Amino acid sequence: MSSDEVRVRLTQEVWKRVDVLLFGAGLQTRPKLATALPGTIPRFFFSPEELPDRTALIREHLPSELESTIALSDKICRHKFDLLGYKDLDYGQEIDWHLDAVHGKRAPLKPWFRIRYLDFAEVGDHKVTWELNRHQHLVTLAKAYCFTGENRYINELLTQWYAWHKANPYPLGINWASTLEVAFRSLSWLWVRNLLSGSNALTSSFDAGMLEALQRNGRYIERYLSTYFSPNTHLIGEAVALFFIGTLCPQIPHAQHWQDLGWKIVLKEAKRQVRPDGLYFEQALYYHVYALDFFLHSRILASLNAIPIPASFDATLKRMLEVLSALSQAGCPEGFGDDDGGRLFNPARNRDEHMTDPLALGAAVYGTESAGGASLTEESLWFFGSRAAELLRISMPPAQPVSKTFQAGGIYLMADSAPSELLCIDAGPQGTGHSGHGHADALSIRLAINGRRVLVDSGTYSYFSDNDDRNTFRGTSAHNTLVVDSVDQAVPHGPFAWSSIPNVKVERWATGKTFDYFSGHHDGFRRLSDPVLHRRFVFHTRRGPWLVRDCAEGIGTHLLEIFWHFDAEFKIVEQDGNLLVARSADGRRELALNTPAGSQWQANVFSGRIAPAYGEVQVAPVVRFAATTPLPAECLVRLEAIAENGKVSRLQEANGAVAYRYDASVRSDYVFFGQNQRLWSCGAWQSDAELFYCRVQDGRIAHLVMVGGSFAKWTDRTLVRFDDQVEHFEWVLRDGVSESFCSSEQSPAELMHFEVLDSVL
Repeated sequence: MSSDEVRVRLTQEVWKRVDVLLFGAGLQTRPKLATALPGTIPRFFFSPEELPDRTALIREHLPSELESTIALSDKICRHKFDLLGYKDLDYGQEIDWHLDAVHGKRAPLKPWFRIRYLDFAEVGDHKVTWELNRHQHLVTLAKAYCFTGENRYINELLTQWYAWHKANPYPLGINWASTLEVAFRSLSWLWVRNLLSGSNALTSSFDAGMLEALQRNGRYIERYLSTYFSPNTHLIGEAVALFFIGTLCPQIPHAQHWQDLGWKIVLKEAKRQVRPDGLYFEQALYYHVYALDFFLHSRILASLNAIPIPASFDATLKRMLEVLSALSQAGCPEGFGDDDGGRLFNPARNRDEHMTDPLALGAAVYGTESAGGASLTEESLWFFGSRAAELLRISMPPAQPVSKTFQAGGIYLMADSAPSELLCIDAGPQGTGHSGHGHADALSIRLAINGRRVLVDSGTYSYFSDNDDRNTFRGTSAHNTLVVDSVDQAVPHGPFAWSSIPNVKVERWATGKTFDYFSGHHDGFRRLSDPVLHRRFVFHTRRGPWLVRDCAEGIGTHLLEIFWHFDAEFKIVEQDGNLLVARSADGRRELALNTPAGSQWQANVFSGRIAPAYGEVQVAPVVRFAATTPLPAECLVRLEAIAENGKVSRLQEANGAVAYRYDASVRSDYVFFGQNQRLWSCGAWQSDAELFYCRVQDGRIAHLVMVGGSFAKWTDRTLVRFDDQVEHFEWVLRDGVSESFCSSEQSPAELMHFEVLDSVL
C-alpha cells in the first residue's frame, strides 16, 4: 500500500468505531442545515413548472411506459417487487429491509462493517437486499403520482420512507455496508424530491427530513469513498451522488465542497477507467453502460448549472457512445462480461435490449450523428422534454453495418448487410487488475442476425449462491470458444477475482471491401502440465459464410471442446449432416453450421442455460464439438445465414497449408490457411499467402481474396502477383463486371484475365 492508502484506510477504520461508540452512547447529532439559500437556485433536469409538460410527452409518445409505471406502483403498494431478474417478490405487510426474499435469508442488525455481506450463509445474496434498498421503487411511486395525481402512491411512499429510517438507524445494518448503495439511495431521494417539488405532497417536514438524511449520506459517502476498495463504477457512482447532493442541496453546509469533490472525481475517473478507444476497462457491456449513464447524468446536470465541462470529458463520452452504437448495428448489443442487473434511471430496463438507452441521451447532448441506433426513451423525455421528442420521434435505424475494431478493448466487429449481421470477437484483456467483472471468454464470438441475437454470451445469473453458478456462468464453457481438458482459461479466485489470467494477442486484422479476416491466440491453457496454445481464425465474405477455425497447438493428448451457445428462442435441427438453427416459434431457419465430412470432432446438441438478466435463467440450445486427440489439432466450423445444403471437406494433399473446400449446387469455395509465411501448395494451387480464398461459380472464378501474400497460382497460371507482399488483395466479379481492391497503392505486377476455366477447377 502507498502511504496515502494506509492513511485513508486507517482513517476509515477509526471513523467506523467512533460512529458505533457515538450511537451506543446516544450522542449522535442531527445534521444542521444552512439558514439561508445561496443566491443561485440549482437546476434539476426539469423544474416544477415543466413537470406537466414532461408527463404529457410521456403519455403521448410512450404510453406503454406510463402504463408500466402505474402497474408497477400498484404492485409496490402491495409490497410486491420486481428486483433484478426476480419477479413478484412478496415482502408481506411489513417490509423487512434486511431480507433477501429470494433465498429467505435476513442479514443481522449489527454495525455495518461487521456484516460479512459476501458470505451467502450469513446474508444470502446481498444484491437482492440492496436492490430494494436503493429506493428506486420510491421514484416509481413518485412518477405514478405525477401521472395520475392519486394520493395513495404518495401515502405509500411516505410510509415506506419513514419505516425505512426506523429500521435502519445509522450505523446498523447491511444497508450501510456499501458506499455505492448509499449513493444510489441518495440519487433516488433526489429524484423523489424533484418529482414532488411544487406539489402539496412535498411537505416542509418531509423535505427537511430528506435534506437531513441527504446530509448524513453525503458525509458517509465522502468518508467511505471506494478510493482503494473498489475503484471502478463504485467510485464513479459515489462521486456522482456527492456531485448531485452538492449541486442540488445548497442548504447543506458541505454542499459546495461535495460538488467540487464529486465533479473532480468524475472527471478523473473518466480518464482512468475508460480505454483510449472508448471501451470501459472492466470488459463488461453492462458496466460500460453503467459508467456511461453515470457520466451522462453528471454531464447534463453540470451543463444545467453552468459548471465548466472539459472538452476531454466530452471526447471520452463520445467514444463510449461510439462503442455502444457500433455494438448495436445489427440490433440490440449482445452482452459480455458480468451483468450487474441494476440501472441508474429505471431498474426495470436491465436486459440487453435496454443497453442502448444511453444513446438517446447521447443524441440529445451531442447530436444524432453521435449515437446511431438511438430511439426515444422515457429517460430522455424526463431529461430533455420536447427536444428529445423532436430528435428521436422516430427510431433512428443504424446506418449500414460496417466492420470496426476497438483495439485497446480488443473488440473486433465483422459486419454485413442483407441480412444485417454482426459478429463480435472478444480478443481483449479479461478485465482490469484481477478482472473481477470479466469472464474467461478469450476469443469468444457472438453473432446477431437481423436484430436477433443468435450466438450469445450465457450471461451472469448470480454473484452469490449456495452452489457453483457464479463460476459456471463466467467460465470458459459458458462462452463460444475452445475449452481444453475441461478447465477454464483463467482460474477463479473468489467471486470477483481471477488468477492465471490469459494473455491475448491479435496476430492480424484485415478488412476489405468484400471480406473480413481475424487471427489471434491466447495462452490461458499454457499452465497445463502439457501446455496448449489456442489460436483462432475467423474469415468472412460479404453476404457469404463465416469460417471459424480453431487450432490447439502443443503436445500430448487432450480433450478439446468447442461450445456454441444459442438464444433460447432457437432450436437445433440436424439435416443431411448439417446443423440448422431455426426459430422455435415458426421453424424459420437463421443459420447453418457445417463441419468437414469425416471429421474426428463429434457434435452433440444439448440443453444449456443462459441468463437474460441477473437472477433469471432460461433453457437454451448448445452445440458442442469435442475430440480427444493428440496435438496439434484443429476444427473448422462454417456458419452461414442463408445456406444451401452443401458439404465441407478438408483437402488432404496440402503441403505447408491447411485447405478446405465447400461444395453447393453450382459453386465451390476454397480457403487455404498458410503456415509460418512459407510457400505452400495444394494440388494445382500455389501461394505464399497467410490466407487465400477463391469462389468458383458456374466453372468461373467469381471472388478471390489474398491476405498477407505476394502471389497466387493455379496450375501454370498466375492469378495475381505483386513484387512485394501486400496486406490484402481482393477481386470480385459482379454482374459480369470485375473489380479489384488492394490495401496499398501498389498495383499487381500480374493479374489474370479470369476467363471461363476448365471444369477441373
